[in-house]
Amino acid sequence: MSEQLTGGCCCGAVSFSVKDDFKKFFFCHCEQCRKLTGTAHAANLFTLPTNITWTKGEQLTKRFDHPTRAFSRVFCTECGSGLPFLTQNKKFLIVPAGSLDQEPSKEVDANIFCEEQTKWHQTGLQAEKVTGFFQTKK
Repeated sequence: MSEQLTGGCCCGAVSFSVKDDFKKFFFCHCEQCRKLTGTAHAANLFTLPTNITWTKGEQLTKRFDHPTRAFSRVFCTECGSGLPFLTQNKKFLIVPAGSLDQEPSKEVDANIFCEEQTKWHQTGLQAEKVTGFFQTKK
């Protein structure tokens, strides 16, 4: 039996649970995923559409489907955080890995669309590693 993981948005308005039964895990570097996430790549887990239960705030989600391409995004209408969504063909549930509260058991399968990876991301992987960059004023 698969473990249940929890997840949600940054502001806490939307939450869900999902079976830790992911079939694929990709870091996608394509231009569309960079635009949809505002980051260097999307980190998406793929599972069956029936593996999710929305526990709070599903009505506060909004979906964007590109009008001519097969990519989508669902996000919290309060804080904009990326949330799970069904692919347009409804074959898979895509769960943004960053929306999870726990680590999934699935390891990353591949970096995809690497030919579209940005130079700043490639060089950034070699940059100094710093923890606690932002300090809270006392």
